[in-house]
Amino acid sequence: MKEYFEKWTAQLIPWIFTHGLKILLILVGAYFIHKLAARFIEGAVRISVKPDNHSSNESEKKREDTLIRIFAVTFRVVLIILVGMMFLQEIGIMIGPILAGAGIVGLALGFGGQYIIRDLITGLFIILENQYRIGDVVFLNETSGLVEDISLRRSTLRDLDGTVHHIPHGEIKKVANFSKSFVASCHAWRKSLLASSGFPFPSMSIPCAQSLTTLLFGSNSMF
Repeated sequence: MKEYFEKWTAQLIPWIFTHGLKILLILVGAYFIHKLAARFIEGAVRISVKPDNHSSNESEKKREDTLIRIFAVTFRVVLIILVGMMFLQEIGIMIGPILAGAGIVGLALGFGGQYIIRDLITGLFIILENQYRIGDVVFLNETSGLVEDISLRRSTLRDLDGTVHHIPHGEIKKVANFSKSFVASCHAWRKSLLASSGFPFPSMSIPCAQSLTTLLFGSNSMF
């Protein structure tokens, strides 16, 4: 037993000062790269995103925060994959066969993956075109609610009943945004809408979002 322990220690100490040290440097380097990239992404998005003349400062900030979050998450996933591959290589696992196997599996799943690619591309255009942002009240296809989360692949809505809906971007055919440029034009179109529909409203001083919710879902809505 003592001889086995001494042999194991004799092999472990050199490994710690070679591969172990490399793994430590990889983890520390990845940590600092992640921090620097997060600051760079935030600064780049704040500078590059041009304000819309019809949007308020709050709505522009929501758009910027949405873009920052998506780019940061995407970079984090890529960084984790790279660090994981480097870690496997340092502990003696050959990543060449893994990459080859991943390529074969990816080719076999190509027909199923086309829907994921469609979701990602559609999500990218939704974000770049500023169709809606986190915190907006939207109507996607046949589902309405508050946008709680947006990724490149899907959007997450919470409706008035508290139900959470996860909608793949590739399935979205029509988008209605009740928050975009909403406050500025609220009173003008609300008067004409109420006049044409004959819907009784208790007071014109009710906030716009509450007025729209009452008109669409009834006076007992708790949205």
